[in-house]
Order: sequence, then C-alpha cells, then structure tokens
Amino acid sequence: MTDPRRTGPHAFTGLSAFPLTPLRDDAVDQAAFAGLVTRLADAGVDSITALGSTGSYAYLSRAERARVSRLAVEHAEGVPVFVGVGGLRTSHVLAHVDDAEAAGAAGVLLAPMTYQPLTDDDVFELFRTVTDRTELPVVVYDNPGTTRFTFTMELYARIAQLPGIASIKIPGVPADPAQARDHVTAIRAATGEHVTIGVSGDGFAATGLNAGCDAWYSVVGGTLPSPALAITRAAREGRAADAVAESARLGPLWNLFAEFGGSLRVVAAIAEHLGLAPHRCLPLPLQGLTDPQRAAVRKVVDELGLGR
Repeated sequence: MTDPRRTGPHAFTGLSAFPLTPLRDDAVDQAAFAGLVTRLADAGVDSITALGSTGSYAYLSRAERARVSRLAVEHAEGVPVFVGVGGLRTSHVLAHVDDAEAAGAAGVLLAPMTYQPLTDDDVFELFRTVTDRTELPVVVYDNPGTTRFTFTMELYARIAQLPGIASIKIPGVPADPAQARDHVTAIRAATGEHVTIGVSGDGFAATGLNAGCDAWYSVVGGTLPSPALAITRAAREGRAADAVAESARLGPLWNLFAEFGGSLRVVAAIAEHLGLAPHRCLPLPLQGLTDPQRAAVRKVVDELGLGR
C-alpha cells in the first residue's frame, strides 16, 4: 500500500463529506451505507470521512466499525477515505487505527472522547501515541459539542508538531468575515503551513472557507453533496459572494439544525425522506425527529429542491 503520508496536505482540502452510518433493526444497513458512499463518489467530493460523528462511530462495535471502513473504501471509487478512530481508551483507538489501515484508508480522524474530563496532557499523549503507531495521516477533530473537550491554541500548536498530523477540523468560525479571517490566521500561525485547516458547522462553511480554511468537513455534504460542492467550489475559486449566496439559500436548512438540536437528526431525516436510508436509521437510544419535525424537514428539502 502506498504510504499515505506522501499524499501531502492536498488530500485534506476541499469538501470532505461525512456520510451517515444507517442502521436497520439495530444492525448497520450495509447496502444503504454503500449507496451513500457511491453517491458521494459520483458527485465528485474531494474526500469521504466515514465514522465521524455523523457516522455515529461512538455507538458502534469494533467489528461494525471495521466493516464500515472496508465498505467505505470499497465503494469510494478511488476518492480518499478518512476513517474516524475515536474511543474512550487509547488501546481501543489503536485497534481502530489498525482496522482503518487494513481497510485501505487514506487517513484517520481522531476525536478525544471522554467520560472523565481530559487534560491537555491527556489529549497530547493520545495523539502522540497514535502518530507513533501509524503511518496514516491524522486529522485532529475538535468538536467540543460532542466530546466535551475544548482545544486551546497552545494545544493545537503542540499537536501540530507531531509527525503525521495533516489537518485540524475546527468548530464554526465567527460570523463576521474579518473576525473569521483573524481566527483562521491565528490557527495557521500556531500550527504551521503543513497542517490544513478545515471548518465544520455547516452554516459557517462559506465564511470559514472565504476566511482561508482549506477544507470543509461537512455533515450535509455526506447526504446532499451537490449544494455543499457548490459552496466549496465557489469559495475555493475566489467567488466569495457566490459561496455566501449559496449558503444563504440553504438558510432554512441551517435554521432546522439549530431548531432541532443539531445536524445529525435533521440529516438522518433527509436521508430517510429521499430513500437513502431506512426509516429511523439512527442508533438507539437516539429517537430521531418527531413526525411534525420530519414534516418541517420535508418541506424545506422540497422547497429548496434538495432532492434532485
């Protein structure tokens, strides 16, 4: 297998789409997942990140995660696949890294999961151990909304010096374009040019990309790649106003994310509405949206023409 570290930072730019891992009867729906990955490859996304938070990695067993990793690579049609490897114990993380390598992943996404609160030294040692173990590039996953751990700029800088750190997935940027650019510039100064910066929080994507982020690690892109690609391509080509306009067009969708407690349940409802995932595809105890909420999602999807 080609040494993925030789792919360089260009593999960690553009649109990285995060597909759901749909479940049916409390088991991974392999056909639905493969269909989502094929859909992303056919759309021309720049990379696919399996088993991110949108992919419900924390709810799956090691065997399920290993199978999902293999399916993602098998159906990606040559598009680079990054695989989420987070776990509560370092030994579990290393096992997931081994499985990602065996599947042929092009990189791994690592979030510092926690039950007991983690210190900065805890998290640094986790990343040091993983980068010592694998030749795969590592994406640092900063997602305090799910992990309850917040990275500092100083920790970004420490981790960025480890071999194999390729990218940092940051939370949403400030809404003000000038403040967003200052924020991205400060992260780049701390981490260096060898580490790409990827924005998350889909409603912030256009602002983040226009502010200098290299990538968008996208929830909505995993189910609706076309509008996500339109935003990404516009920003990457210097058409900042077009990126902002396309994001504003999706404003009703971003509003649903905020109103219904986050993106995962909304995107799952979209996938179910479009026939891309079985009904109630999230792992229990996640119940998904209520029927009135699902009706609101269908209305937005249909009015924006997102099912095409």
